[in-house]
Amino acid sequence: MATIVVFGGTGYTGGSVVREAAARGHHVISVSRSEPQEPVDGVRYEVGSVSEVAARVVPGADVVVAALSPRGDMAGRLVEVYGELARLSAQSGARYLQIGGFSSLRPGPGLPRVVEGEIPEQYRAEALEGEATRVMLAEQAPEELDWLFISPAGGYGSFAPGERTGAYRVGDEIALFDADGNSNISGADFALAIVDEIENPRHHREHISIAY
Repeated sequence: MATIVVFGGTGYTGGSVVREAAARGHHVISVSRSEPQEPVDGVRYEVGSVSEVAARVVPGADVVVAALSPRGDMAGRLVEVYGELARLSAQSGARYLQIGGFSSLRPGPGLPRVVEGEIPEQYRAEALEGEATRVMLAEQAPEELDWLFISPAGGYGSFAPGERTGAYRVGDEIALFDADGNSNISGADFALAIVDEIENPRHHREHISIAY
């Protein structure tokens, strides 16, 4: 079993990954700025800022999952914070999985990324910051770091939690859509795909997408 450190482990995505990984018997460490509302048995919870906790928990980890939101005191800081997590992961020999957004994907081959088009104003700042973290990984990640940037479907989020179906598709930087032109994935199935990738690594130093 792996030691998995999840930054943002009490958030929507991070919490789902924590539950899925713990259910499979992995040693899970959750890092967040707040206590969990519903602690998961067997999970070690570290509460504090990333800068306070990271240097203590990343050494010894097999996998680091970065699932922070660019909100509150994290707004405008994700590139800096994720850059440090990537550096610590490389030093520790840990695999590094960074959760991004749908807007970093391309809607079709050869097309500009979604973030380069018209984004509603209320989402634009977060979309740009998420894309900046992808660029940081693609262009500045340490050569020895085994990293992965993971984008969910367009309809993914706490507003549409969905149910666990046990099914999903994995694509590259081109967004995945179903036969009706929809792009969705439930929180549980997104976490399922992430932990499957942790247990059976198939992608390295690339951008992938997960959807139905």
